[in-house]
Parts: sequence; structure tokens; C-alpha cells
Amino acid sequence: MPNFSELKKIPLREIWPHEANDFTPWLAENIQALGDSLGMDLAVIKREAPVGNFYLDLLARDLRSSKIVVIENQYNQTDHDHFGKLLTYAGGFDAATVIWISEEVKDEHRQALEWLNQKTDTETQFFAVVPEVLQIDDSNPAFEFKPVVFPNEWQKSQKQKTLTGPSAKGEKYKLYFQKLVEKMRQNPNFPNDIPDAQPNSWYDIRPDFSGIYYGAAFGLKNKVRTEIYIGQGDYKKNKSLFDALAKRKAEITSNFGSQLEWERNDDRELSRIAVYCDGDIVKSSDSELEEIREWHIENLLKFIKVFTPEIEQALEILNSSEGEAS
Repeated sequence: MPNFSELKKIPLREIWPHEANDFTPWLAENIQALGDSLGMDLAVIKREAPVGNFYLDLLARDLRSSKIVVIENQYNQTDHDHFGKLLTYAGGFDAATVIWISEEVKDEHRQALEWLNQKTDTETQFFAVVPEVLQIDDSNPAFEFKPVVFPNEWQKSQKQKTLTGPSAKGEKYKLYFQKLVEKMRQNPNFPNDIPDAQPNSWYDIRPDFSGIYYGAAFGLKNKVRTEIYIGQGDYKKNKSLFDALAKRKAEITSNFGSQLEWERNDDRELSRIAVYCDGDIVKSSDSELEEIREWHIENLLKFIKVFTPEIEQALEILNSSEGEAS
């Protein structure tokens, strides 16, 4: 007889004791996981975004459509108070997508969201998502986001994606970045735990700094970039770190050896420092893509070498200043 393991569901509070202080910051740092579960490319704009006397947990944007997304988190069951706030946030930010995350969605709120999906136009969509933390025996816990309310058209599109798989362009991205991954795995100067590529237009290397990563990406207007992305889930922290690095712009640029684009992005939570070259995943030939791949690797190594000690020093100074202020 087989000896089956026990699959357990762990209450969120055992992992994140406080919704606002623990779960929401974690979600901001792992917003891509939520986006993946809903077929979106989410980027956090602001945490605790104000609307009148209320504060939205996460204001985000779907980078694929450039539309606003409001995200409200809640432990335990959904309630009328949060439902009312959710509609207030949706109106206050003129959101195209509304996401309500809760451990349990009550029937009356499920019905209300489904009614909204039926009555509003196709440009507006409402989701209810249940976050689950699962564990097999004493293994490390794993998490997943389960959409329990969603627009009908979204369900159809997800089924179509399952049937057809990634688009032709998505497959090109995956092939390009998987070859990049294989080259990085052969180089001891890259981290050892580099994951496989996905059919996305970007690939991230996450260092030991929370909410900060090095990346290679294909952008708009036939531009390719290598970058350091600062997205700690907090607007003030992101800009403080960016400004601390910018104070050493001359020294950093000299050490890097190339002209860097310093993109503070005052209208967004995320900041970026990047180098660019020309290229397009579809229009570039195989030989041109190989040249871009070598360019990505060369500059990723330079970012890791030059910026890692700079970030360590900047974070140490900023953390020390926060400690003295408190």
C-alpha cells in the first residue's frame, strides 16, 4: 500500500502575522505571482494609496494594457465594509481591474462581484482571489492564488491560453531567454539558482536585496535594456535608495564604463537604472539576437559587480538613518 503524505492548508496569520504590516508588503514584492495567476503583468505604483479618508492596500498597473488595477487585501471572510471601500477605490482611481483578496469569499459578495462583471462594460473587470498556503507533511510551505470570481471573457481567454499555449512571440522570448539562462549557468559570476525562462519579454536575476533585481528585457520602440530595478513596495524607500545611488552617479558611471540612464520615475513607485541598445525579438536575425544576448550578459555582469556593493552601502546608510530617526 502506498504511504501518502498529508496536504495541509496553513492559516495566513501563521506566515504573515499582520495583514497590513506583513502580508501586503510581501504581496507588493511578489506582485508578479498574483499577476501570473490572472494573466496580467502587474507592477506596483503605490502602497497605501489615499482616496478620501481611506487607504488602498496596493495601487498597480497592468503593463500589458497600461490600465490601473486596485488591490485590496483582507484576512478571514469578506465583509460589507471592505466591499464598500473596494468600490470607493475603484471609482477614486478610475480602475479598469478590481482585485479583492481574502481567505474566504462569502456568497453574497461573490454574487455581487459576478453581478458587477455582468453589468459593467468589457473594459472593467472584478476579481475575487483566495490566497492559500499549502504544506506537505513538514515540507517548506508553498503559496498559490486561486481566482474564485472573474469575468466570463477572462475565463474563456485563460482556457484558450491553456489550449494553445504561449503565443508565437512568447515562444520567441522564452527561447531567447532560455539560451541566456544556459549561458549564465555556465558562468560562476552569476548566482547558482537561476530559474528557467518563461514566455515573457523580460528575465530577472534577484539578488539578496528584497525588492531589487537585475534584469534583461525587450522594451518598446525596438529597444533592449539591461537594468537594475528598484521595487521595494514602498514609494519613499524606492526613491530614497535611487537618490542615494544617484549621489554617486559620477563614480558609478566611471566604474560601469558606459553611459547609464537614470530613471527615477516620479509618477511611479518603481525606479530604474539601465543601459539600452537597439533590437527586436521578431525583426532581429538569429545572429543579431546572439549579439544582443552577449550584450545582455556583459552588462548584467557589470551591473552585479558595480551596483551590489553600492546598494549594500546605500542600504546600510539609509537603515541607519531610519534607526536614528525612530
